[in-house]
Amino acid sequence: MPDAPTHGIHDTAPAARWEDAYLGGNGRHGVLVHGRTEDEQLVITHHDLVRPDPASGAEPPLLAPVLAEVQDALLAGRQAEAVAAFGGDWEPRYVQSFHPGFAVRVRRPAAEADGYRRTLDLRTGVAAAEWHEADGWWRCETFVSRADDVVVHLLTAPSGGAVDAEVCLDTRLPGAPEELRAAVRSVYRPAEIPAPETDAPRDTALLRLRVRYPDSELGYRGATRLLAPGGTVRCDGPRVHVSGARQLLLLTRTARGPVAEPDGCLGRLDTGLYALSEDYELLLQRHLDLHTEAYDRVALDLHAPAADRELPVAELLARQEADPSTLQLALLESLFAAGRYHLLASSGERPPRLCGLWTGDWGSAWGGAFTTNANLNLQLAGAAATGLPEASLALAALVRDQLPDWRTNARRLYGTRGAVAPAHTDGTNGLQYHFNHSWAHHLWTAGADWLLHPLLEHAETTGDTAFLTGELLPALLETAAFYEDFLTRTGPDGRIAVVPSYSPENHPVDPATGEATPAAASVNATMDIAAARHALTAAADLADRHRAAPAARTAGWRALAARLPDYLVNEDGALAEWAWPGHRDGYDHRHVSHLYPVWPLGEIAPDTTPELAAAARTALLLRGDENHSGHGHLHRALAAARLDDAGLLTCQLAHLLVRGFFFRSLMSSHYPDRDVFNADVAHALPGVLTEMLLRSRPARPGRPAQLTVLPALPAALPSGRLTGARTRFGAVVEELAWSPEQVTLALRAERACTVELRIVPLHKEGGELLELAAGRLRTVTVEL
Repeated sequence: MPDAPTHGIHDTAPAARWEDAYLGGNGRHGVLVHGRTEDEQLVITHHDLVRPDPASGAEPPLLAPVLAEVQDALLAGRQAEAVAAFGGDWEPRYVQSFHPGFAVRVRRPAAEADGYRRTLDLRTGVAAAEWHEADGWWRCETFVSRADDVVVHLLTAPSGGAVDAEVCLDTRLPGAPEELRAAVRSVYRPAEIPAPETDAPRDTALLRLRVRYPDSELGYRGATRLLAPGGTVRCDGPRVHVSGARQLLLLTRTARGPVAEPDGCLGRLDTGLYALSEDYELLLQRHLDLHTEAYDRVALDLHAPAADRELPVAELLARQEADPSTLQLALLESLFAAGRYHLLASSGERPPRLCGLWTGDWGSAWGGAFTTNANLNLQLAGAAATGLPEASLALAALVRDQLPDWRTNARRLYGTRGAVAPAHTDGTNGLQYHFNHSWAHHLWTAGADWLLHPLLEHAETTGDTAFLTGELLPALLETAAFYEDFLTRTGPDGRIAVVPSYSPENHPVDPATGEATPAAASVNATMDIAAARHALTAAADLADRHRAAPAARTAGWRALAARLPDYLVNEDGALAEWAWPGHRDGYDHRHVSHLYPVWPLGEIAPDTTPELAAAARTALLLRGDENHSGHGHLHRALAAARLDDAGLLTCQLAHLLVRGFFFRSLMSSHYPDRDVFNADVAHALPGVLTEMLLRSRPARPGRPAQLTVLPALPAALPSGRLTGARTRFGAVVEELAWSPEQVTLALRAERACTVELRIVPLHKEGGELLELAAGRLRTVTVEL
């Protein structure tokens, strides 16, 4: 048996650009570590660091009074009239832009260095660098503590050597506004911190940073505590000089808020650093107790050659791009491990942004915000299955904080009860004000169900009944209430018409001209139909099970869901993006929102709806690549896995591996050729790889739980082993091992259940029933 995969990546040179810096985070603070020997730069980020915007918090326009006439116009085919009436003159308000805070810079005298190696240990979250100078081997280590919410950096001199360095806090990062007002000062010990009883050498100091945004009373602060054991420190205005120290330990935090605030989080920011341990090993162990346990829950071993696992990331990436026909197994193992690491590191106070938790530039693409109509859910595609409830609960926190704004959206836009989620948010509010006639995000009513679905998977995977009944179910009930009020119109066939409607971010094609319509307003977008049906049915099922609503009301929800239109198969034999005769499909587009009933809902599947599954496959085959946005390839790969199509999945996976989507940090880009730092591909790839190996469904009335094994396994992965994956019926896959000769599956159920097991290479249709006892390991070995 080959050796186990390594749980780290390495490089032989410091990061030449911030996108190649190694990344650390605890879901609140983040750090980009360049690994430089003479002028190290630790860029500090935080989920709260977003620029103020005068438009932030602006409520959506009051459009509910004209909704009926807009619906009439759309049903009659008068799209331009409808668009003009329903917010056509609205000036779109933009979200606040996420930005880096500052860099902690450690400048040392220039020296000849060789033997350089920088590493990122994914199991510990420690980014380190080692190099050799004339006096011996130097080492620096950086991590972001999940226990103490602090960025920790340690520079260690060789035996007999000494740290001589200058430390400063630098806000002059790329794209920083010229009007940004920043002040830094150094102090030996803040007045509010009692002096030690002993007259120890002056080996500790503090750097304080205060920043005010242009034309705002808001800003942020930063603080770095310096400890120089065995040496001395000298405060020099905005700098601290360290000399003769064995080590240099830096503890850093940042916080955003009114800069004039005397108390609160900003006022306590720097003094809180003095409550932390001064022992690096103790700080590290407290962090490891949380980080390593989470990281170790799930692992993927593809039996890559041991020699390949020792190669630098840059060489693995270069090999893969130079030879697309040969899958670099060591690279795929590292991408799975690094993807889970980065998702964990960027999830906590908030789920990951478009850029995760990291940026080295004030000009983050799309504001570095949360794009909720596709990207956020794709990043979380593997959160439940790969054992990262931290990411799911971070999404739950975002939903919880923004639910009142979702109610405002429903009331002002549609005159209804319930909740309508925005397509774009910076995390400070959930108001839907970012739209215009072409980018008609305000017509997208599927958002609440779409964003709640990962939380439903979390509840099913963990069995957390308190979360389900106390947090998720109330939000689902509000979503169902919206549809109760909104779904009042019918089409020519007497079925419900979802109007207005929107399929992100595509435009229907006008049958008369063959061109995309100028405006995106539509009727019966497939995603909207799927979301309404799922929200009404899920709310009814859960409410009945937990007696959370009267039976008459849940029966009404089911009846309403039954009146929704069927999905449409168009003249090309493809699942149509709009189930409305006046709209034709435009295929060359990055989004595949109409495959929502395939992934993640599983409403359309080869074993239950084979005709619709075949139409969905045709839709995938016809879909163009447009601009090769990474999230488009990811979305298609996930849908292909649900359709048991290894060939289609392999094609999309190949695009992501050979077109330059990964930086040397194994963080990803939005476009090929490492263009635009973006976390979609990095975070979603573990979900794609898991979906090709395992697919689970919870039990439903009259149907047992289901586990499908190897549904879309690429031929290039003949053997491997996945451990620790979670299922939606409460069992842990302790092991899935496969080879050309056999498949071994070991399941441990947290609660007793009956499972239909389907192993795709063996069971082309139905599977066999397994009875799982609570807490007992059940192992199945099948010869192929």
